[in-house]
Amino acid sequence: MTPEVDLTTFAAAHAEGAFVVDVREVGEYTSGHVPGAVLMPLATVPAGIPELPRGRPVYVICASGNRSRSATDWMRSQGVDAHSVAGGTGAWARSGRPLETGRSQNVS
Repeated sequence: MTPEVDLTTFAAAHAEGAFVVDVREVGEYTSGHVPGAVLMPLATVPAGIPELPRGRPVYVICASGNRSRSATDWMRSQGVDAHSVAGGTGAWARSGRPLETGRSQNVS
């Protein structure tokens, strides 16, 4: 079963400087993402694994939670302490939390 965190747990971790990976496509990311999230589109996750931190949680987010669960499963199979964010960026925005827009920030 994919480890998933609720929005409240994620928001608390984010406030403390959590490492956040957004697995949506570039256009989705640039139109609005969780502040500080780095971009790693789902198709690039296997190649991006070496760039992810070890020894600390990685929070994986997408639009609603489907892609982030897939990415989380892959990351965990490679030894990353990954957790999918339930509800994704959509839930984050609907809760009134801020979004950043613009250029992508890649992991590497």
